[in-house]
Amino acid sequence: MSKMYMEPATSIPVYDECDILVVGGGAAGHSAAVAAARAGGKVILMERYGYFGGDVTGGYVLMIPTLNWKEHSVIRGIQEEWFTRLNAHAPDTLIGPDLKYVGKDVPYICNKYRAYEGCVNERTDPMTPLRTLYIEPTELKLEMDDMILEQKDNIKVLLHAWGTKPIVEDGKCKGVIFESKEGRKAIYARVVIDATGDGDLYGQCTDYHGECGILDLDHRDNQTALVWRVGGANFEPMARMRIEQPKVFMRYIQDLWKVAGYKTIPFSTGRSGILWFNNWLLDKSCINLDDIRETEFTVRQSIRPILEYCKETLPEVFKDAYLYDVAPQLGVRLSRRLDGEKYMTYLDFACNTEFDDVIAWTQCGGSEVPVEIPYGCLVPKQIDNLICPGRHISADAEAITPLQLIPQCVQTGQAAGVAAAVACQDGTTAKTVDIKKVQAILCEEQDVPLPRQANTNKALVEELEACNYGRDSERAKKIRAAAGLNW
Repeated sequence: MSKMYMEPATSIPVYDECDILVVGGGAAGHSAAVAAARAGGKVILMERYGYFGGDVTGGYVLMIPTLNWKEHSVIRGIQEEWFTRLNAHAPDTLIGPDLKYVGKDVPYICNKYRAYEGCVNERTDPMTPLRTLYIEPTELKLEMDDMILEQKDNIKVLLHAWGTKPIVEDGKCKGVIFESKEGRKAIYARVVIDATGDGDLYGQCTDYHGECGILDLDHRDNQTALVWRVGGANFEPMARMRIEQPKVFMRYIQDLWKVAGYKTIPFSTGRSGILWFNNWLLDKSCINLDDIRETEFTVRQSIRPILEYCKETLPEVFKDAYLYDVAPQLGVRLSRRLDGEKYMTYLDFACNTEFDDVIAWTQCGGSEVPVEIPYGCLVPKQIDNLICPGRHISADAEAITPLQLIPQCVQTGQAAGVAAAVACQDGTTAKTVDIKKVQAILCEEQDVPLPRQANTNKALVEELEACNYGRDSERAKKIRAAAGLNW
C-alpha cells in the first residue's frame, strides 16, 4: 500500500505505571500474571476480550495434550493447577486419565479413555494412559478468574483493552500504548511481557518483523481455525469406527473434507452429547485481514452443509444433532516468531540440548523424551525489558510446532512472570535477571519440574540417563544425519 496518512502529533495520557505489564491474558499471559504476583510482583494484566484463556477458552482448544513421560509428570505448575481446580469445583467437565495411572499397564483405564483422542499411547505395548485432558472452556474461564482475583492486591486487570504499540527508548521497552473505550492511553512499566501470541509488540520494536510468511502448505503452523460444537450427538459409534475400522473412519473424514472445503474432524468433548469440530484452514495467516475474514465466513457458511451431510451419512451419531455454539474468537496457530537471544531448532530435540537457563522441562508433542526450553528463547536480541512467552517464542519452523501448544504456552508464561518479578525486585533487567533465582522459585515454590535442581525427580533422571536422553533413538539419529551432525 503506497498511500500514507501522516498522523498529527498528539499527547497521550498516562493511564498508570507499574512494575510488570502483561499484554494478553491467554494461556501464556494469564500464567505470567499469576506467577509474577505469587512471586511478589506488582502486575497490570491487559486483555483485549472480557475473559482469560485465549485459544483455550475463547478458541475452544479443548484438549490439553501429553503432560507426562512414561510414569513421570513433567508438566505441572500452573498447568496442572487448572485441572486440580476444575476437579474440585466441576469434576464432570474434566475428562482424562488421572496422574496415578499414566504410563502404566492398566488396560481398564485405556479402554475407558481410548475413545478420547490423545488420552492413550497406542504406540506402546501394552498401551498406556497419557496425561491428556479435555476441558470445558466456560468452566475454565471461572477458574482463571479466581486465580487472578486471589491475587487482587498484586494484579490490576484491564479488560477490553488492546495493547497496540510498545514505547521504546534507548533500546528498552518502557511501556505500551493501548486502546479501549476510554480512548488511547499509555502505561509505563519496568518490565513488559508480550503475551499477544502474534508478537504484536515485539514486531514493532525494531526493523525485525519475524518469520511470519507461509511456511509450507502441509505445515500446521500456517493454518487458522474457527471451532464449533454440536449438541444432541452420540459419539460412541464414531469412536468405535475410529478404533475398530480406522480405514473406514479415515475415508469418512476425507469425504467430510470435500463437503466442508477444508480439513475438519469431530472429536468428543468429554461432555455427554456434545462434539467438537476442530478444523484446519491451510495456507492462512492469523495476522492477515483477508485470511481472518475468509476463515470466519468460510467456517460459518459450512456448518449447515456439514451437519446435513453428517445426519445423512452417520445418523447413529448425528440424527438429533444441532449447532451448540461457535467459538467466540478465531483459532490461531502461528504468525511471527521471535528473534531471541537463543533460538531452538529441531536439532535441540535430537540432541536433547542442556541449557544453563532452562525454565521448562517439557514433553513436547511428538518428542520421545522431555526436552529443555531455555529462557533465552523468550527474550529479544535487540530490546531489553521485554519478555515474550507463548506460541511465538524463538524457534525454527520445525521446532516451533511442538513448542506452541497450550502446555508450552503455560510453561513459558509462568517462567516469564517469575523472571519479571525477580528482575523488578533485584533491580536488574529482563536480560540480566538472576536466572538461578528464577529457576529456584519455579522449582521450589511453584511446582515446576526442572533438571539439575536439588529436588529433581531422581527416578526420572535415572530413566533418562538409561536411554541417553533419547539421543540414540532412530528418529534422533535421522534428524542429526539430515543436518550433517555425526555423533
